[in-house]
Amino acid sequence: MFIEPRGGAENMARDSALMERARETGEHIFSVYSWQKPTLSLGRNQTARDRYDLGEIQRREIDVVRRPTGGRALLHWREVTYSVAAPASESEMLRESYEAINRILLDGLKRLGVDASEAHGEARTPTPGDMPCFALPAEGELVSGGAKLVGSAQVRENRAMLQHGSILLRDDQGMITSLLLEKTRETSAPAAATLSSALGREPSVEEVAAALFASVRSLADPEATELDESEVRDRTVAHLDNYRNPLWTWRR
Repeated sequence: MFIEPRGGAENMARDSALMERARETGEHIFSVYSWQKPTLSLGRNQTARDRYDLGEIQRREIDVVRRPTGGRALLHWREVTYSVAAPASESEMLRESYEAINRILLDGLKRLGVDASEAHGEARTPTPGDMPCFALPAEGELVSGGAKLVGSAQVRENRAMLQHGSILLRDDQGMITSLLLEKTRETSAPAAATLSSALGREPSVEEVAAALFASVRSLADPEATELDESEVRDRTVAHLDNYRNPLWTWRR
């Protein structure tokens, strides 16, 4: 289902709520959402304290949230974000779920007219650091024209998994370096791939969401129905304080 733009804490709280629901019900839930304002999201285990210029972040009115998933920093703004919450068996390999979700993403991108593929022979998933998530595609991530188009991360806890990721409409990732303290800035990252560059136009979030949902019904579940948002509202609210808490955001 497509969710209207929300703040960073609300988006992460809802993803956590959907992961809980998947654990309890056995449902697979595919969502698409966007962001109310530019938001810097930090990987679960990324070191961020004393590395970012908080004054500059406040001056530019950028939201900050720490994800429940790992990986590096992302700047969410002109993008489409997807999330998948599902039960996870102990026998299922991480690669299997990535590949299943990639098939849906690749089919959805093809419906839009985007030529994308999985990266092969590239670097392993990078350790958390200051370089943006989109600086370099890891093995199995989705690329277009040799550059990273989709940045994804997954977490598994107590027989459930959550994977979410960003599909860029425009490349705002260079902004991340400008938010770092000068002493921590690394070399500028290469440009990321975007739907705008691949298509020669900027598709709407709704257009991208429709293509992805069509792929879900075609490849995963032809009987897929829309989730009643009221069914996860209380769970979402229960997680909000954690994602709004600076002790979580700047915990390391």
